Amino acid sequence: MFWRTDIRRWPEFAEGVREQTTVTAGVAAWGLMTGVAMVAAGLSQLEAVLMTLLVFAGSAQLAVLPLLTAGAPLWVVLAAAFCVNLRFVVFSAHLRPYMMHQPLRQRLVTGYLTGDMSYVFFVRRYHAVGATLEAKQRQMAYLAGHCCVNYFSWMGASLLGVALAHTIPVAWGLGFAGILALIGVGCSLATSTLRVVAAGVAGAAAVAAFALPLKLHIVVAIAVAVAFCLLIEAHGPRALRPQPPIPPNPPSAP
Repeated sequence: MFWRTDIRRWPEFAEGVREQTTVTAGVAAWGLMTGVAMVAAGLSQLEAVLMTLLVFAGSAQLAVLPLLTAGAPLWVVLAAAFCVNLRFVVFSAHLRPYMMHQPLRQRLVTGYLTGDMSYVFFVRRYHAVGATLEAKQRQMAYLAGHCCVNYFSWMGASLLGVALAHTIPVAWGLGFAGILALIGVGCSLATSTLRVVAAGVAGAAAVAAFALPLKLHIVVAIAVAVAFCLLIEAHGPRALRPQPPIPPNPPSAP
């Protein structure tokens, strides 16, 4: 991934690094408060550090903290984390065609390191799989640049939060800065009428299903929005359907 020189040599890697730094403050604030919350929930600093290094999933970490402190069975904790992170199954399914030129080990590492922000930036930049091996490598370099900054900013801030857990109060709510950063990047993806409507449908579904346990309202929102888009693409008004790209004009004969 980002530690490989053959990845870092592409200019797209530096582009990914630069773009991810625009939301680093929000990601770091989210990670900082996650570190504080783990210790405040009763985990020892060693346990919090191990959880940060092994899990690397802020929403799942926060979701399972009450279960861990309550002594819930391991399968319940794992089920909760799985449900909260179901969105990454959707992300992985979407990114799979972009990564099939890589060996399985590299695909697994990329899947582990790809976070919400990295995924959003990537799908905003690339709408189709590269036609050549070089194009695919450039795409992976761009994703690696994002993952590099996202990983180290999250890890550094989260570990700092663990160290300063007794100094920084959870009531500060700094983690909301990460949510604002994600909303800002997500809004930049609303480049068509269908995307705007789909975002509204997902938001409405999430609110309607908010009472579901284990943050399953996120899964409901994704499922409803995807089903809505498929229905519109097949039977909806022409104005909402995505338009195929216009092919370039063929060169004129001499």
